[in-house]
Amino acid sequence: MGYREELDTPCLVVDLDRLEQNIAEMAAYARERGLALRPHIKTHKTAEIARLQRQHGVVGFTCAKLGEAEALADAGVLDDVLLAYQIVGEQKIRRLLALMERARVTVAVDGVEVAEALSRAVREAGKTLDVLIEVNTGLNRAGVEPGEPVLRLAREVVQMPGLRLRGLMTHEGHVGKARDAEELAEIACRAGQDMVDSAELLWREGIPVEVVSVGSTPAAFHTTAVPGITEMRPGTYVFYDNASFRFDRIGPDRCALRILTTVISRPAADRAVIDAGSKTLTMDPPPPDRRGHGYVVEHPEAVIVRLSEEHGVVELPPSARELRVGDRLEIIPNHVCPAVNLQDELFVVQGGRVIGTWPVLARGKVR
Repeated sequence: MGYREELDTPCLVVDLDRLEQNIAEMAAYARERGLALRPHIKTHKTAEIARLQRQHGVVGFTCAKLGEAEALADAGVLDDVLLAYQIVGEQKIRRLLALMERARVTVAVDGVEVAEALSRAVREAGKTLDVLIEVNTGLNRAGVEPGEPVLRLAREVVQMPGLRLRGLMTHEGHVGKARDAEELAEIACRAGQDMVDSAELLWREGIPVEVVSVGSTPAAFHTTAVPGITEMRPGTYVFYDNASFRFDRIGPDRCALRILTTVISRPAADRAVIDAGSKTLTMDPPPPDRRGHGYVVEHPEAVIVRLSEEHGVVELPPSARELRVGDRLEIIPNHVCPAVNLQDELFVVQGGRVIGTWPVLARGKVR
């Protein structure tokens, strides 16, 4: 019996061979370009995949939230972490100080107020905390603007006791709006150049910059081509998702994680209902040139047009009208990271059979 018949649905299935190929490819690219590889843990949230990444020479990991880092440190797979997030409030600062007892920790800052609070806390604790200034290269989320604003903040941070400014970081996630491969490359390279130019501004001021860190799987092979980038922080590359094969660098066959689902109703010739709804597929929208709530592997022209909590409504093309109740389908999610965060475990398959179950240790660690 193969995994499609063996497993109950809906569930997340990870093909081990594809996973290892994806991990090895990104590690080889980083080595060839002399880049430090610090992957983001938010995509898989598992100790087993972190171990695979460590085997391929990562320098450490990236986390958004302290809870993710704590969970992976508890599992013994995290000893060097960038918290690519603003650490704000007494509760979180206490947890940060405790984490520093177990791992080398670097945190992001994008303002004087956050940096001053960290400085006071680590000074009182007799510690030194590494920091990176977060730069807004176009996503317009957190981060200080490139150029002079980066320099002004750096001047402040280097004067704060207990803080050691190591460099700059950005998340160039706005490449997702690109309409074609050329535009993606242009946006990514512009972000990379903004980072390098900002770093050079600090150097001219006499402020050393050890790390110039960028982070985005879609942009990974473009931003990092800018001379002066030192570190990359991709996340979704371990699995890839529906946004990853828009421009044909890879195809759906490289997507290591699929959502296995069952057809539970065939109420009309052109409509099927599956047992994966918003609590499985998430409500993340498709990339600009796609429709629906995920990519149906067996029937790419089918469209998951509507989700309720536990139901997915699929609009069927003529080629899929033979689907029956009980048939299984595999869905590549629009955004794999929140899909993983909704599940307790990943079912690992190889050669068509289940070979293991990996717990999603950092599931729900949003604090």
